[in-house]
Amino acid sequence: MYKAFYGLSDNPFSIAPNPHYLFLSDRHREALAHLTYGLGETGGFVLLTGEVGTGKTTVSRCLLNQLPENTDTAFILNPSLTELELLATLCDELGISYGEAPTLKQLTDLISQYLLTNHQNGRNTVLIIDEAQHLRAEVLEQLRLLTNLETDTKKLLQVILIGQPELQQLLRRQELRQLAQRITARYHLLPLTVEEVGLYVSHRLQVAGRLEPLFNKSSIKALHKHSGGIPRIINLLCERALMAGYGQSKVPIDGKMVNLAASEVLGLEQPKSSNVWPLATGVGLVGAFVGAMVYLNWGSINAQTSSSSTLALQAQTELTQQATQANTQPVETSKFESRSGSAPDSTQSVLLNAIDTSRNIDTAYAGLFGLWGKAPIIGLSACQAAIEQGLDCYQQQGNWLSLVGLNYPAVVYMLDDNQRPFYATAVARQGDQLMLQLGEQRLWVDRDWFTRHFSGTFEILWQPDMVQVKEISRSASTAQVQWLENSLARLDNSQPRLVSYFDNQLEQKLMQFQRSHGLKPDGIAGSQTLVRLNLYLSQQGPRLEQGGLY
Repeated sequence: MYKAFYGLSDNPFSIAPNPHYLFLSDRHREALAHLTYGLGETGGFVLLTGEVGTGKTTVSRCLLNQLPENTDTAFILNPSLTELELLATLCDELGISYGEAPTLKQLTDLISQYLLTNHQNGRNTVLIIDEAQHLRAEVLEQLRLLTNLETDTKKLLQVILIGQPELQQLLRRQELRQLAQRITARYHLLPLTVEEVGLYVSHRLQVAGRLEPLFNKSSIKALHKHSGGIPRIINLLCERALMAGYGQSKVPIDGKMVNLAASEVLGLEQPKSSNVWPLATGVGLVGAFVGAMVYLNWGSINAQTSSSSTLALQAQTELTQQATQANTQPVETSKFESRSGSAPDSTQSVLLNAIDTSRNIDTAYAGLFGLWGKAPIIGLSACQAAIEQGLDCYQQQGNWLSLVGLNYPAVVYMLDDNQRPFYATAVARQGDQLMLQLGEQRLWVDRDWFTRHFSGTFEILWQPDMVQVKEISRSASTAQVQWLENSLARLDNSQPRLVSYFDNQLEQKLMQFQRSHGLKPDGIAGSQTLVRLNLYLSQQGPRLEQGGLY
């Protein structure tokens, strides 16, 4: 629309990954050098992390182009898999044939044989996993076992893990310490500096055919301020600013026009010195989730799934607080039964549209923050933003029972009928029905539908104790041992004993708790066990059953 006005032959700020617009800043080149070094003769695991939109995929594609011709590459884009599914996907990527319903051992043997044959033929094998922060701990451990196959000088399988900052936290887990020790190179990709933002914008404009400057110095500073140096957000802001300039027939683009673009794209009324998205001014992005609208009318629908089973969806009408309030209050909810005469095609379309608005996990996290009366923080991951505001995040793999057992609102990782990922916020529960927030809609879904679309991963926010210990075992203090006895008794609705040391009876009770919650029954209250205990004992924050704050 505006290309002719600006003398452009193409749209320079599309968020599509066009290789013609490849821009490698000094940080990207440094990241590429680290990855290349990590894939040297010794091999092992290589780690690349960075915030959403910082260019991790760009670096990985550059790396692929630089790999020698004797390299076989497997690329996994959706890592929400079990151990068996991961090995099967690896076989598919490498062209390894396997029979129907293979076992874990059969797939492992086939991959091992392939790696040995490749090595004998002078070929290397590289596995690249994108969005690796979604990998389960047991899947990462299976990957480590695969890399056990080695010669005296190198690993036969080299693995590149690419993910958001949460991946670093995942690898700090005690059960993954062996894998963490095998990481031969790691790099965290930071956002662009203000100087690099100017170079980035100029580069994309030149590729699109404009050699003259189009954004002045004030606009570059505004771009860096509002985007935090994230290339994807820079593209969105530049695109909107160019449209505004075209509408006003104005050249060059100045800081005021970028500020206006930021207010439209990021939902900010005016630039703020703080990087927290205020609830009162973030209506465009966060308002739908934290109660910044006075009335939200939710349609009452029934949607029919691909397996011909009916999905019961109920409408929601919520009366919320004023946007200037600091905390989210409980809302009044009315339910309306859907009419039997509603058209299946129409209701299915409503459901599919709601799912399509939920492809961005940040949207789901914004909804979860809203339930806690908090807001995301620009430039920080969800977990980092939670910690900054006195909360913590906890990711778990499980099923319906795992989710409702913890009884916390959660970001749930879902898959549609085409196995494409989308993300929802589990808001409330009534029996075998769960209220999901999809984009700007809240829908009641039944347990059967949820189970068939749930990938098995969910993440909650919670408020930890002010003081935490890392482990309670037989060498713990009397006070810590008594706290553990009191906590287990409280969960069992039994009378706690007065204990002075970590005895066998306490160990058995602890192991029983660990078994019933899918933890390693080692009789030691390590970090995972203590977090789970605190999650059940905490009285802070919203719950699924109540759908509001205590």
